[in-house]
Amino acid sequence: MADDTDTKEPAPLEAGPSAFQRGLMRLPIRAIVLWALSIGLIAIVVIGATKTLSLEVSTFTGDGWKNLISDGVARGSTYALLAMGYTLVYGILFMINFAHGEVFMAGAFTSFFMARWMDQTGFLDRQPIVAILVLFLISMAVSMTVAVVLERVAYRPLRGAPRLVPLITAIGASFFLQNTFRGFYGASAEGYPLPEVLGGTLEIFGWPIRRTQVVVILAAAALMLALYLFIRKTKTGRSMRAVGEDKEISALMGIDVDRTIVSTFAIGGFLAGAAGILYVFLFSQVRFFMGFIPGIKAFTAAVLGGIGNVVGAGVGGLLLGVFEAVGPFLLLEGFDVPSPNQLQLVVAFSILVLVLIFRPGGLLGSPDEERA
Repeated sequence: MADDTDTKEPAPLEAGPSAFQRGLMRLPIRAIVLWALSIGLIAIVVIGATKTLSLEVSTFTGDGWKNLISDGVARGSTYALLAMGYTLVYGILFMINFAHGEVFMAGAFTSFFMARWMDQTGFLDRQPIVAILVLFLISMAVSMTVAVVLERVAYRPLRGAPRLVPLITAIGASFFLQNTFRGFYGASAEGYPLPEVLGGTLEIFGWPIRRTQVVVILAAAALMLALYLFIRKTKTGRSMRAVGEDKEISALMGIDVDRTIVSTFAIGGFLAGAAGILYVFLFSQVRFFMGFIPGIKAFTAAVLGGIGNVVGAGVGGLLLGVFEAVGPFLLLEGFDVPSPNQLQLVVAFSILVLVLIFRPGGLLGSPDEERA
């Protein structure tokens, strides 16, 4: 008998993507978006700067722009010292010590009471060099002590924990230190007395600059150079670099890992204490909350330069200070934006976002640096 069962015809093959669709799928979308953002940002910078510099009546003359640059370099020097503390800790533990701004605050605020006493007795103006050295020593000693205690109590027990745990602990330690010093010293801001010898302005090669800015820039440069030489030339510095590469191998080679980590925190606290004194030289005020914003800016500077890179932290701090001081006026005054000075934080955090988008490793790091 003949089989009258209907034979099913094979389903037609679905048409694959067209050549145009395949071309779209091969397009580097991320690269296109980044290029578009880059072009847009460059256009904004060029148009804004051109409009500002072409204004017939501008807020700033030539000396005004020089003052902005001097101010940016001076405040960038303090950010650089703070950023080095961030980058030292990250280079060894691969964690961000968000309590570092409060370490900075602790030294500066504690030294205020000695500065006030010396001002009341007249010692501050009779012996300004000795007085400044004493203030530096007090601030650096307090900040170094706080940093070491912080490592011992808050971070060492969590050294083997997932990376998110020390990060949350650091944020908690930041709030704890803020409120602790608020309880010790009060919630109000205090005017920091300075020696009369630091008042006034100098003119260096035709460039007007305040004496406090000269002291800040020179002191920060000396400390940054000393740190670089310390890391490169001393046994402790070599140990720090070795522990940053591999803790287990370093321990097998006879390096005391715990001692090296404590030394790292101590050095970071030492630099934060010095940065605190230089910061009050510029702003003449202390309060319990004074470390939060500079700490975030210093973290931005560390990311900008390449976190984990000491030289990059210094470069990032200086660049951030100049961008922050000059950028709002240079880019926004031509657009008639009111009070561009109030947008300095916008500049700082915009730089952080742009660096993370375009070059996560920072200026002196690898383009796509990623530490596990």
